Amino acid sequence: MPITKSAKKALRQSRQKRVFNLRCLRQMKTAIKQTEKLIKQGSKKQALETLSQVYKAIDKAAKKGLIKKNAASRKKSRLTKAITKIDIKN
Repeated sequence: MPITKSAKKALRQSRQKRVFNLRCLRQMKTAIKQTEKLIKQGSKKQALETLSQVYKAIDKAAKKGLIKKNAASRKKSRLTKAITKIDIKN
């Protein structure tokens, strides 16, 4: 456990940042999973509608440093590629 006053404050700050970071990561992952689910169902129109939300979540995570810039662009690219491969059913 921290002893000095500044170490106690640093611990409080890191706990708050951890909660914020986990929330941001969770939002990104759920948005990606939701879009992947729509891709598996074959609903291209709905997947395209959720794509902007996924981009927003991924970009926020990259901006905060939770994932790297290239990882963010890789995730966006793979999702877009998967959506374009869907045959239009709905």
